[in-house]
Amino acid sequence: MKPRIEKVAVLGAGTMGARIAAHLANAGISCFLLDIVPPRLSEEEKKKGLTLESAAVRNRIVLAGLEGAKKARPAAFFTPETARLITPGNFDDNLAWCAQADWIIEAVAENLEIKRKLFERVEAVCKPGTIVTTNTSGLPIHKIAEGRSEDFQKNWAGTHFFNPPRYMKLVELIAGPKTRPEVMDALEEACDLRLGKGVVRAKDTPNFIANRIGTYSVLNAMRAMEALDMTIEEVDACTGPAIGKPKSATFRTADLVGLDVLVHVVRNIYESVPEDESREMYRVPGVIEELMKRGWLGEKTGGGF
Repeated sequence: MKPRIEKVAVLGAGTMGARIAAHLANAGISCFLLDIVPPRLSEEEKKKGLTLESAAVRNRIVLAGLEGAKKARPAAFFTPETARLITPGNFDDNLAWCAQADWIIEAVAENLEIKRKLFERVEAVCKPGTIVTTNTSGLPIHKIAEGRSEDFQKNWAGTHFFNPPRYMKLVELIAGPKTRPEVMDALEEACDLRLGKGVVRAKDTPNFIANRIGTYSVLNAMRAMEALDMTIEEVDACTGPAIGKPKSATFRTADLVGLDVLVHVVRNIYESVPEDESREMYRVPGVIEELMKRGWLGEKTGGGF
């Protein structure tokens, strides 16, 4: 039987996790949103007399992510009231809530070991048959689930949403080596009919389809800009609506995604495809290296291209 998806747990309340939760809420799906417990008090929390055991402190990161989604422009929520469908918590106190979820979506840092350690904890609390997916932008799906049980791997897949999840049509679905066909069908139905997505099934190759092509396009535009002595504004004018692409074009898109994310994706391809004929195209350009050194990562830091 095809699994039913009624309740979701989203693990990770960063830019993607919080906005994925927001769009699930838009579709009327209640969900848990969890993240780590902060390791130390902020100065503001000290002034308020809070401790590391205070709920406001323990849930600070997830609450900040949720608040960011509420303030996002373009809006992440259909209406402000929609946020009531999201229950915030943290990995230390509330991971057991995963037992109530039919679908668990992981959206934590793009680090293989962090993801694997989290899934080891998740498997200990979730019920058999729970669909578990990762929102990785390109790490190998099969490697993330290595060491997990047979049941876990049969219900395991990649669901790669794009930023911002409410507006970007595409979702890539990537099966693991043991994923049941019924799980892929249930995910496709949920993403298509309930979340309004255009679903593409991708193979478990480095950075799947969209990021493999998209980063190639971005890097190619940057090299052409240098060769033709063009400005950032000129490149974006040529690579946006003029050729049927969004108005964010090349450099604004890089700022929205985050230059740190772009660099991670590009390096992941370069390191993972030693025999690819276009491998040298996936070297990180010097201008991005310089922006990274300055901490200018795009929208998230208030400065980028």
